[in-house]
Order: sequence, then C-alpha cells, then structure tokens
Amino acid sequence: MKAAARHFNFIRPVALAVAIALALGGCALSGPPAAVDAQGPAQWHAPLPHGGTVDGLSGWWRSQGDPLLAELVAAAQAASPTVAAARSRLAQAREGRVAAGAALAPTVDAALTSTRASQQSADLPSNTTSQGYLQASWEIDIFGANRAARDAAQARYEGAQAGWHDARVSVAADTANTYYQFRACEKLLDVARQDAASRADTARLTELTAQAGFEAPASLALARASAADGANREIAQRAQCEVDVKTLVALTAIAEPELRSRLAAGTAGLSPARGIAIDSLPAQTLAQRPDVFNAEREVAAASFEVAGTRARRYPRLGIAGSIGRGQIHAAGESVTANTWTIGPVQVTLPIFDAGRRRASVEAAQERYEAAVTTYRGSVRQAVSEVEQALVNLQGTDQRTVQAQAALEGYRASFAAAEDLYRNGMGSLLQLEDSRRTRLAAENAMIAVQRERSAAWIALYRAAGGGWNRDNTNTSVMTTASNP
Repeated sequence: MKAAARHFNFIRPVALAVAIALALGGCALSGPPAAVDAQGPAQWHAPLPHGGTVDGLSGWWRSQGDPLLAELVAAAQAASPTVAAARSRLAQAREGRVAAGAALAPTVDAALTSTRASQQSADLPSNTTSQGYLQASWEIDIFGANRAARDAAQARYEGAQAGWHDARVSVAADTANTYYQFRACEKLLDVARQDAASRADTARLTELTAQAGFEAPASLALARASAADGANREIAQRAQCEVDVKTLVALTAIAEPELRSRLAAGTAGLSPARGIAIDSLPAQTLAQRPDVFNAEREVAAASFEVAGTRARRYPRLGIAGSIGRGQIHAAGESVTANTWTIGPVQVTLPIFDAGRRRASVEAAQERYEAAVTTYRGSVRQAVSEVEQALVNLQGTDQRTVQAQAALEGYRASFAAAEDLYRNGMGSLLQLEDSRRTRLAAENAMIAVQRERSAAWIALYRAAGGGWNRDNTNTSVMTTASNP
C-alpha cells in the first residue's frame, strides 16, 4: 500500500503538468498574415491573342506538329542541371518538412547496458548488472513553436514543388527558342546562299561585258566587290547556324552527329503552329505561375517563422521517462526486475538572454516584410511579362502582313532590274540597289517570323507553362507532364 501511495503521489503532479500543457495547447501564438493582397490588375491592358487555333499550355510543344521539337524539350529537361538542382531542393524541402513534423511527436530510443563491478572485500562478491530499456522524451508544444516550424517547412515544400515546375518551364522555353532560332538561321542561310550565287553570276556577266568593252572597269570592280560581300554574308550566316547547333547539343545532351541527322531530316515553320489561350482575368493567369506561387508560399513560411520565434520567448515544457528490464548477477545468483521512471518533468522559463530572442523575432519580422515585397514584385513582373508578350504578338501579327507585302514588291522590283541589266538597259548601280532592298526585305520577313515565335514562347512562359496549384501534390520523383 505504501508503494502504491508513493506511486500515486508521483504520478499526480505529472498528470497535472500534462493536463495544463494540453489546456494551454490552444494558446499558440500567431504571426502576421500568411496571405497578403497581390495587388494585381483587374484586367489586362494589352490585347489578348486572337485568330487561329488556340491550345492549353500543358503539352503545348506536342501540339505543334513537329515531333523533333517535343523530343528536344524532353531531352533538355532530362539533362538540365537547373532542373536537377530544383529537384534536389524539392527533396531537401520534403525531408525538412518530415524533420519539422517529427519535433511534435515523442522520441523513443532503445538502450542496452552492462556493468561489471568487483569488490575489494573478499566477503563481497563481484556482480554484473545488465539492463535493457526504452527511453522516451517529449517536448509539449504549448505555444506552438514546433507547429509553426512544421507549417513553415510545409509552405517551403509546396513552394519548392512549384519551383521544380518553373525550372522545367524555363528549360523548355530556352530550348524552343534555340530551336526556332536555328530554323530561322537556316532560312537566312538559304537567302544568303541564293544572294551570293546571284551576285557571283552578276560579277561573271559584268566581267564578260567589261572584257568586250561594254562596261567600265569601275563597274567590274563594283560587281566583284558585291560578289565578295555576298560570299562574306553566306559564310557568317553558316557560322551562326553552327553555333545554334552547338547550343542545342549543350541543352539536350544529344550527340552532335545524331542531332544534326535529326535536324536535317525535317523542316519546320519559324513560329508555333498553334497558339495559346489566355484567361481574360489576370488573377486566373497569375494563379498558373509557379514562381508567383513559390513567392506566395515564402510569405506564408515567413509568417509561421515569426510565430515560432515569438513562441520561443515563452515557457517550454518537456517530459521524459523510461521502461525496461534489468538483471543483477552476483555469487551465482541472479535477480531480475522490471524498471520504469517518469520524469523529469521540466519547465524552462526564459529569464535573461541579453535580447537574443527579441532580436530573433525582429529578424523574422524583417524577413516576412521582405517576402511580402518580393511576392508583390513577382506579381508585377508576371503581369509585365504577360502584357509584353501580348503586345509583341499583336505587333508581329500586324508587321507580318506589311513585311510580306514589302517582300513581294521588292522581289518584283529586283526581278525587273535584273532583266533590264541583263538586256543592257539598266545600270549595275540600279541592280545592286534593288538587290540590297530585296535582301533586307527577305531578312526582315524571316526576322518578324522569328520574333513571333519568341513572343509565343514568352507568353507560354509568362502564363506558367501549364502549371497549376494542384501540381503541388506531385511527388519529387514523379515526372510531371512535359510542359
């Protein structure tokens, strides 16, 4: 009875401490708002893309009728160190979330001990004490410090998932831009090759007429200089195409001979065949931006950290205990018994730390303010990127019509000037002047088509590349749908 009474007298304060802790569990401190106003516009101030067939962003590359483009995007995403780094950050954030959540649960450790004691007196035998036990400890999260750490880790994990998608979108956009740049370079090289051949032919005819005395030496010098200039342009353009191939090799990690073979196997347009549908409400489009979501979750994480640092300025309650079985062996006899302990029950009261905890709260508050500013800045940047892409799309749409009309006119003018020169009715200066304007028109038409593809890709990237908030449930090792 006395042992039972002692046991009850010990358990009572422990039970009281736990009851108080559970009662105070609702006293968790809060931080500043975890969600803030993004201050985005109510409507777009640039025209939405119109005309043609539009498509969603997810799998957009596969809808362009160019299998090679989709393959290059997939290869670049698989080989990209940027995507690999984002995946590593996501894995680290996941493990950080697990560790932060584990702080809310008790910890249990197993231990085995054995002690051999020898007595100096011959009357007292040596003995061996062996014991195995489980030891548990638990910090009761009265004011929510550990819960705040867990919530901050969860927010950063969700943001890291969005960051992984953002890295994939970025790599896809860079690869597509380089691919369309190469296709445009091929077109420019074809124009330069035809122009060089035309100039060389003109120089040959001029040399024949000069030898016959029908052309002045100055005209022959001009024709030769024009032919050399055309050859120079062709060489420079070919070198640029070689650079684009090398860039694609670096992006995709595809062997150069194989990549050259696949590039030569087919041709493609200079801009995407299918467009992109953009929601008329900016808020809907911005909700698809993984970088904006990441910045938003960083605000939430910073808010939880403020709450956590505030909670650490208040008392902390911890409890420990163990249960096991021990054996004492002495003089050929063994005694076995169960053992258990409850305690210590420890309450830690912050009294003096020279302002360290208060400084931690203020530092966390400053990080929160910085996160809010960064979030709002990311929203403004996202709005700007979308509207710039929309403006560029409209501009290239209008310029394409004018560039085509100019090209047709300059082609007709050059053909007429060339016929006159070949028939001896026109001057070489007139022919070269007409050639320059036609060449400029050819290059301008290719350039505006290339700009249009860049504008579509910029819009794809600015609109989030097919990501949505449901993607935050994607596992780190799960390959998402190709953007």
